[in-house]
Amino acid sequence: MLVFSEAIPLALYVHMPWCVRKCPYCDFNSHEARGPLPEMAYVDALLADLEQDLPRVWGRRIESVFIGGGTPSLLSAEALDRLLSGLRARLPLRPDLEITLEANPGTVEQGKFAEFRAVGISRLSIGVQSFDEAALQRLGRIHGRREACAAAEAAHAAGLDNFNLDLMFGLPGQTPAQARADIANAIALQPAHISYYQLTLEPNTAFHHAPPPLPDDEQCDRMQQQAEADLARHGYVRYEVSAYARDGRRCRHNLNYWEFGDYLGIGAGAHGKLSDAANGQIWRLWKLKHPRDYLAHAGTPAAIGADAPVAHADLPLEFLMNALRLLDGVPATLLSARTGLTLEALQPLLEPARQRGLLASDPERLRATAQGLRFLNELLQMFVPD
Repeated sequence: MLVFSEAIPLALYVHMPWCVRKCPYCDFNSHEARGPLPEMAYVDALLADLEQDLPRVWGRRIESVFIGGGTPSLLSAEALDRLLSGLRARLPLRPDLEITLEANPGTVEQGKFAEFRAVGISRLSIGVQSFDEAALQRLGRIHGRREACAAAEAAHAAGLDNFNLDLMFGLPGQTPAQARADIANAIALQPAHISYYQLTLEPNTAFHHAPPPLPDDEQCDRMQQQAEADLARHGYVRYEVSAYARDGRRCRHNLNYWEFGDYLGIGAGAHGKLSDAANGQIWRLWKLKHPRDYLAHAGTPAAIGADAPVAHADLPLEFLMNALRLLDGVPATLLSARTGLTLEALQPLLEPARQRGLLASDPERLRATAQGLRFLNELLQMFVPD
């Protein structure tokens, strides 16, 4: 039986499963919207889903909310207001709650961000991916450079200065000079946060089925290094493998994931992770993926795709695959606080990683070295149970 040594923070993830068009690289649970969205019926389903999960988290405060997708910016302000009002009525919320909404520049109408702010959205994550027109076409995006810039300007105009720009590198046919131009364009728009991650060919995507020509590892390393240097010069500090923030603007919701906090997941295909202190277990559960099935069963046991405890043997990898993404790692004491495992019990796994120079020799923190961050997948492979 696991014993957690402190209260574990709790976040809420809300999934919106519809997009205008499925991008060829996307492996998220997203479905092309065909006709008007059943947005009010979906909000009702989300709240019914939440009510079914409430007994698992009685009395626990929500520290952050993230509305992801799919394309949540397809929702109307009225639907979001109904959703957020329903959350406030059912859950204790942190007073200065961070509520993030993902937005596609191609779905942003004039004044929409101001409406989102009025109903309670406090942070945006705008999926720009690139400012290069040809690259955006190859990625199957529905927006161009003009729409990307307009979305950032609209966020500022709405008073939503706490916004993230999502950018990718290692794109089909991309050169280091083109990648650097993307970073320069992003910096010019003055976001509070920039996510910069390498395109990977995920299974069950169009790009995996028919791979486009991608830059080699050496070029991608150069893109990463020049981006980190350019961002640092403009006050964006890299704090996670793919995340750069200005002072005080780190994403609270994502930090909760990386520090192995708990989270409820509501919506089609949403995942949750909850610590059960009374029974000494950590549970993972997720909901039915297809919107049609989810709408039909939300709020009933039939909507739960799976609900199972995490095996003790899997906990080291589960914890470290999140914690080691942070450049500063986490306090060593967080391991026992969040998993119930002792640092001593993990030493036979940690020591070989230290000897290979992938894990820092720091008794106070669990932290990857610069080499470990560069070869993070190799480092994490050392914690996969036999």
